[in-house]
Amino acid sequence: MTWLEALAVLLAGVVAGTINAVVGSGSLVTFPTLLWLGYHPVVANVTNTVGLVTGSASGAIGYRRELAGQLSRLLRLGVASVAGGLTGAVLLLNLDDEVFEAVVPVLIAVGCVLVVLQPRISTWMRHRREDQPRQAHGSWLVVGGIYLASVYGGYFGAAQGIIYMAVLGLGLDEALQRLNATKNVLAALVNGAAAVFFAFAADVEWWAAAVLAVGSTIGGFLGASVGRRLPDWLLRGSVVVVGVAAIVSFLI
Repeated sequence: MTWLEALAVLLAGVVAGTINAVVGSGSLVTFPTLLWLGYHPVVANVTNTVGLVTGSASGAIGYRRELAGQLSRLLRLGVASVAGGLTGAVLLLNLDDEVFEAVVPVLIAVGCVLVVLQPRISTWMRHRREDQPRQAHGSWLVVGGIYLASVYGGYFGAAQGIIYMAVLGLGLDEALQRLNATKNVLAALVNGAAAVFFAFAADVEWWAAAVLAVGSTIGGFLGASVGRRLPDWLLRGSVVVVGVAAIVSFLI
């Protein structure tokens, strides 16, 4: 890895960490960056997951005030997240590479669509929250939804935070900022579980992962502190532009 490549990965990590703390689609920036540097898609995905663990953790720490009183909820949903993340990681390494390469453009496209629709999803969530009572710690349907979202996260992960927010918002009686804090913890657990598995069972580009970890850690703290003040259109637009460019590049 050259210094210019390292700088590109570092900056992508900062952006991804910021976006993950606020919205949850940072992999749509870092994964294409690793692809453009020439890494095999599966290796890029594995390295991306390992490198974003610390960013997810720093984002969760930055939201620690909103996590007060959520321990029992986090334990309940955290088990589902870890189980789902490991399931997705196992699927990634056991399915043929051709399968992953075939579905990557679709997964990126789904992530971009979710980013674009995120304001509508949030509005829909607010209406549902007003109309229907929900359990404080989530029904088994919520646990199942978190598990399935975590399977997706362990397998690829782009925009998994948006999926988490939709599941949590529909099933929990809680303020959105506190749900976002919960989302950050769950993302850290999924990435952490998958990263441990990948460290022993997959080819990880450790230098790239280390640089990405530094950048995403910085971004996670930025996202938790100042990222919430950035214009939504700027974050959302940059993610979509990078995602579309990645799809085009991947298909070509």
